[in-house]
Parts: sequence; C-alpha cells; structure tokens
Amino acid sequence: MDFNLTEEQKMLQSSVREIALMDISPRASDLDSYTLFPYEGFKALSEADLMGMLVPPPYGGAGSDVVSYLIVTQEIARYCANTALVFVTQQACEVALLRGGQEALKQRWLPLLAKGEKVAAFAATEPDAGANVLATQTTAQAQGDSYTVNGTKVYITSADDAELYLTLVRTSPAPGPQSLSLLAIEKDRPGVSFGRKFIRMGLNGSSNGEVIFTNCQVPKANLLGLEGGYMPLAMAILGVGMLGVSAIAVGLAQAALEESISHGKKRVVAGQPLGNYQGVQFMVSEMSALVEAGRAALYQAGCAQQSAPPGLPLHAIKAKLFTTEMALRVTDLALQVHGGAGYTKEMPVERLYRDARGLTLHFGVTEPLKELLGRALMGLLPG
Repeated sequence: MDFNLTEEQKMLQSSVREIALMDISPRASDLDSYTLFPYEGFKALSEADLMGMLVPPPYGGAGSDVVSYLIVTQEIARYCANTALVFVTQQACEVALLRGGQEALKQRWLPLLAKGEKVAAFAATEPDAGANVLATQTTAQAQGDSYTVNGTKVYITSADDAELYLTLVRTSPAPGPQSLSLLAIEKDRPGVSFGRKFIRMGLNGSSNGEVIFTNCQVPKANLLGLEGGYMPLAMAILGVGMLGVSAIAVGLAQAALEESISHGKKRVVAGQPLGNYQGVQFMVSEMSALVEAGRAALYQAGCAQQSAPPGLPLHAIKAKLFTTEMALRVTDLALQVHGGAGYTKEMPVERLYRDARGLTLHFGVTEPLKELLGRALMGLLPG
C-alpha cells in the first residue's frame, strides 16, 4: 500500500503546520496549566476551513478524505494535544449527525459546526457506567413529540464550552443495546446544566467536565437514527474518534522525538553533546522506529476506513491500541533522554508524557477495546 502523500496533502500538511506554529503552539502550555479551552486554536482552524473536514460541501464542509483528516490531526497534536482532541471530537460529532440526523437537524447544525461557529460534544460516559455503555442510566422517556431526559455525564470533552451534545440515552428499560439511543441536545434547553470541571493528570486544556440533564425536554426530531439504534452510530463515532486519537498519539510522539533529538544536540555533558553517548542514541533510535511504525499503522487504518462497510471499525481499533501504547513508550523515553530536566515543568516533554497517558482512555479504553477486538477475531460477536 502506498502511503506517500499527494501534493495536495503535502500542501495541506504545510499549511496546518504553519497555523499550529503561529496560533496553537504559543498557547499550549497555558491551556494545560490553567485548564483553558483552546479558543484561539479552534478559531484559527475554523478560519482555515478545517473544522468540517469530513462534512460534504452541501452542508458547509470540505468533504476531505480520511487520510487528510489524519494528517491535519497529527500536525495539530505535534504542538497541542488539547486542541487536537477538541478538533477530533468535533469531527466525530459531525459524522454522527451526518449519518443519523434528520434532514432539518443536519441543515441547522452541520454548517454551524463545519464552519466552527459552534462546538459539539459527545456525551456518553457516566459515573456508574464508565466504558460499559450497556450500564447507561441516563433516561429519555417519550412523552408525545418529545423526550424527557434525566441523567449525568462525566469526563465530557468541551463540556460547558459546547453548544450541542450528542447524548447517549436509555429509551427503554429493556436490557441490551436495543434500549440505547442517541439524542442531539442543545445547550440552551431548560434542564441542561454543568457540574464539576475536572483537573486531570494531562489533557487539561479540553474543558473536561460534567453535563447534567434534569427533566430536559428534547424533541423527537432530535433523535439520531432509530430509537434503539445507538450502536450503528456509535461505530461511526468511534471509527472517526479512534483514528483521530491515533493521529494525536503519532503527532505527540513525533514531537517527543524531535524534542529529544534537539536536546541531545544542544545539551553538553562532560564536554560533549548528550547525543554523542550511545545510550541516548539507542533511545532516539527506538523512538524513531516506533513513531514510523505508528504512522504506518495509522495510515493503513485510515485507508481501510475510507472504504470500509458500516460496522465494527476493526482497523481503527487496532491502530488506536498500537499508537496510544507507542506514544506512552516514546514519551517515556523522551523524558529519560532529558533526564532530571525532563521531569520539570520547564520542558515540554513533561506535558507530552502526561497527555500521552490520557490517550489510552479517550474514545475507547484500552482493555475493553482489546476484549472487543479479541472477541471479533475469535468469531464470538453476534452477527
């Protein structure tokens, strides 16, 4: 498979890199330190018409291919993983609206999201459910032409900075996935409120917090797909989300590698550059090989996803499992190359290390994904 970028993709990569250097990188440290939402980066990407990459032009998007989306995400993540995570979440929500929204809902919201005029969030995780969607407790009780929604969502990216929440709800008391649905809930609806803002180990610049629904009335026209039809939409969301997180992992790891090589050349120890020592050469060699392997896995998964039929995104799962663990190893080695200085807030590798750890938890936690993939490989999933 040919993973060489086209001329158009190279130009896209170059332009996004310039945006990231000028408008995203200068704020990256402050976003993390002060738990700020990446407004400047979001605005810059919107002005470059990048917020609707996977949305067709009739709805205000660019209609780009999946690999181009991954190229852009990598470049953003090289300079700020928080901005990249918000970007990926926006793309995943747009794809869900595109796949499942009624035409009026798509006409209303997709142009706003694709142009970056509004922010979307995916509200699935709950306090007592975690990664197990079948344990979802947020209810949507049908009453005439609307649903009454009650429940709390936690660890939601973009939380109170979003204007639209694609929300996993239980529309039936029956067990199993047929009781789960996806609703688009606007921020300004009575009954929508916000709880805690979480200060985490890393990825603190993505406005992570609680979204609470209390007797919130939502029109049935805001239902995405069919009632009880959450799982097919979840596969679309997770396909885009997992590939996006994989691209963040590769971009972040690339940044860690570059920081380590630069440090090895500049840092002088006992009269010679740190990079002259064999132990450091061993570490950067391993890092370089891992980053290239991760990028190859990412692009292979992206190409496969482009033409994959609806269903479980196996290629995206494999890419996410490999690249997020790869980023953990690479950032760990980067910190080791930097020594004691790398363990201080003065060096960017410290933030890269913390951010990499969080990628194993976003858009699918590692262990449940391994179980899901294993069951699929062993033919144990229902047809």
